[in-house]
Amino acid sequence: MTDQNDDSREQGVEFGPLADELEDEEYPMDLETLLERYGDHELGLGDDTATLQTVLESQGDATYESAHDVHQSIIGMVSDDAIGRKNYSDRGGRTEAEEDSEEESV
Repeated sequence: MTDQNDDSREQGVEFGPLADELEDEEYPMDLETLLERYGDHELGLGDDTATLQTVLESQGDATYESAHDVHQSIIGMVSDDAIGRKNYSDRGGRTEAEEDSEEESV
């Protein structure tokens, strides 16, 4: 059984056991194969969830070279629900307000 820990969360998206399963796959893999194998896996998006199928179905004829490529496509396709609280650093990095505040204090 896969241990779900913080390593399965990336930029607001909770991959859960899918993260390890994608790492164990052989690449390249086309979108059709990816969705056949994993389309029904749920992704955590803040207070919501969505299936991999729902998130990536509009990708067309995509081919993924690695698990990292799949992760990046997912992150790029999720709605703002994955961001969490707006104007907070839930996805990593600093907000514009934090950067402005830092500049003013210098």
